[in-house]
Amino acid sequence: MTLAIGLYIASELIANVTAVKPIVLGSLGIVVPAGVFVYALTFTLLDLINERLGKRGARQVIGTAFCANLLLAVYAQLTVWWPAPQFFDGQAAVARVLGSTPRIVGASLIAYLFASLVDAELFAWWRARVGGYRWMRVLVSNALSTAVDSLVFVTLAFAGVLPVLPLVVGQYLVKMAVTVVSLPLIYLIHVGPSVPLEPARARSGAL
Repeated sequence: MTLAIGLYIASELIANVTAVKPIVLGSLGIVVPAGVFVYALTFTLLDLINERLGKRGARQVIGTAFCANLLLAVYAQLTVWWPAPQFFDGQAAVARVLGSTPRIVGASLIAYLFASLVDAELFAWWRARVGGYRWMRVLVSNALSTAVDSLVFVTLAFAGVLPVLPLVVGQYLVKMAVTVVSLPLIYLIHVGPSVPLEPARARSGAL
């Protein structure tokens, strides 16, 4: 579980750094940030953490990752603003990569917090009230949380500057594709005694 938490926080940070470059998905013509693939993986990793540690544990991990993202954003800005010696000729490149606008940084942090909390709440609710297969609650919780994330981020970051709907749709489709591929991850752990099985799941005997 320590590995899952570490991968979750690392994926959050990697996604924020690599999101600086937009990429085109082959002949589909969909343009997404390069970090969208690893970021989409975080929703399934969060569900795995939720499955083992429960909603409270998932919230604590979300808070930790939020602080890590905030620290990265603040320190990146300090790195850009801090004067460099005269022999350093890479200031423009550093500013290009690390100097995201405050609007995009704020949109990313707000979208992450909202979407992750939605994911944690819905996953825990489905687990306790519906039960059934693990893959189903991962799919349902990710379907809603990735939609929230895409809509909030794109709207806050690009409304009035770029067309919002195509960007939202493109990011959502990619995130859900990664969700489907990553579904087997939820079976890497077994539910321990710290998170008792919900009645519906215990009756069904489903995995």
